[in-house]
Amino acid sequence: MNPSTALARVLVDELVRGGVTDAVVAPGSRSAPVALALFEAERAGRMTLHVRIDERAAAFLALGLAKASGRPVPVLTTSGTATAHLHAAVLEADAAGVPLLALTADRPPELRDTGANQTIAQSGLYGTAVRAAVDVGVPETGRKEAQNRYWRSLVAKALLTARGVLSGDPGPVHLNLPFREPLLPEDPGTQPSGPWVGRAGGVPWTDGSVTPSPAPADTGPARTLVVVGDAPPALGRAAAELAQAQRWPVVAEPSSGAWAESVRGGALLLGAPGWLAAHRPDRVLVVGRPTLSRPVSALLADPAVRVETVAAAPRWADAGRSTSWVGALPVPGTPADPAWRAAWCAAASRVGTAVDGLLDAAPGLTAGLLARDLVAGLSDGALLVLGSSTPVRDVDRLAVPRNGLTVLANRGVAGIDGTVSTAVGAALAHGGPAFALLGDLTFLHDLQGLLVGEGERRPDLTLVVPDNDGGGIFAQLEPGQPRYEAGYRRVFGTPHGRDLVAVAEALGWPALRVAGPSGLADAVVAGGPRVVVVGTDQRAEAELAAALRSAAAEALGAA
Repeated sequence: MNPSTALARVLVDELVRGGVTDAVVAPGSRSAPVALALFEAERAGRMTLHVRIDERAAAFLALGLAKASGRPVPVLTTSGTATAHLHAAVLEADAAGVPLLALTADRPPELRDTGANQTIAQSGLYGTAVRAAVDVGVPETGRKEAQNRYWRSLVAKALLTARGVLSGDPGPVHLNLPFREPLLPEDPGTQPSGPWVGRAGGVPWTDGSVTPSPAPADTGPARTLVVVGDAPPALGRAAAELAQAQRWPVVAEPSSGAWAESVRGGALLLGAPGWLAAHRPDRVLVVGRPTLSRPVSALLADPAVRVETVAAAPRWADAGRSTSWVGALPVPGTPADPAWRAAWCAAASRVGTAVDGLLDAAPGLTAGLLARDLVAGLSDGALLVLGSSTPVRDVDRLAVPRNGLTVLANRGVAGIDGTVSTAVGAALAHGGPAFALLGDLTFLHDLQGLLVGEGERRPDLTLVVPDNDGGGIFAQLEPGQPRYEAGYRRVFGTPHGRDLVAVAEALGWPALRVAGPSGLADAVVAGGPRVVVVGTDQRAEAELAAALRSAAAEALGAA
């Protein structure tokens, strides 16, 4: 077997031994050895292969598969600019701690810096965004046993590093794979044998685990608020359990893993200065990365509040530079006075009543009503992926937190790119009914994610798209103020003027437009793959958002 084929087959065999169940390929020539090895592994029933024609869509598909499954997922590209299209997904995986494995085929060293076709400087391409980057040695003839050990240990280490087994800091890993011709095997369909075998029993070449260190006992103040941002699900759930035992209120983002225990509309409570002055916590225990709410950020920057951060990795979030202590989750101590949590829950109930009244009275199906009713209407066991612009904020402020849902969002660097592909990947890994709520620009930004080729698995995914003809979130921010009206529509509102139902259908997805809550309920029950478009208005949504904040403050002030 030629050296390129040997490396490819050993690499794929060790990936499977290390727990990889899914891989994504964007076709190319230089990556042919690994692509064929992945295909043969799928044909042998050892893994599932996904193929996409666009590298960015492929990378975010792999990201979604990894986020939903918790397992490392490799994405393979050919050399040249194809490798650059992985960068956005690598950045998201870095910030969100997702075990993504970037496999980039490359020219051998003698063809670099020569103007050879499809050759760029790929070594170190993703900078500090990866947990490890290896420019793998060119496979050679001879030295079979030595190269087998090298390749297998390299893959095993990459998987352990991506999982964060020893560091506690999972994230992306980059393996740059230079191949010399011949690239295609003389004997397609065979598995590694002879000097190319792995450990007996199909186990990984190297495996590992780490025992968590014991957490300190809790000695903090009773008036503690737990704020949970985007976090690994297990950490979020553990934080929620601790808060329940300690009778601490929780303000949790939808993708935190702790959202079911959160008070409803926590950002609206924290955004009411009068109420907060009377209910300001002495300590805020921060878990994960809070990114959604300005009132939460303001609380964390308040010098009167002690901020303690729970870190499950060597890195921790501290955007306000206010953390006074960092460590593991404390163990339960003496529970707080139940009146502390009860006051937060009662306030959230009053705010919820006020919010529901406004949402129900507003004409048509607004984005806020859509977020509230979609979350309430999903069946237990469903997956919900949220776009990183207005939808995730609408769910955070307006939906009733509930059990029974898996909620994901690309909140690592909070970009809108690749969200359709992320949702498709997460839906394929989830295996049951899946839904995504994403804005029209987020939808248009990743139309390639809708392109599911012949022979590829189609997800049970319903994409729900509030369509306000552009960047509606800006109408709720400073650019939407009247003094910027002259330039708003052109550089912020960015109207696209497209019929999103026709766009979806052109890419092979059944689609429909709904105008009221009953139409939404019927569309959700229908199942996917499907695109559901809901027309909204940017300015009306901004006015409603302001009215909701005012109603919340009035409800809290009336107590």
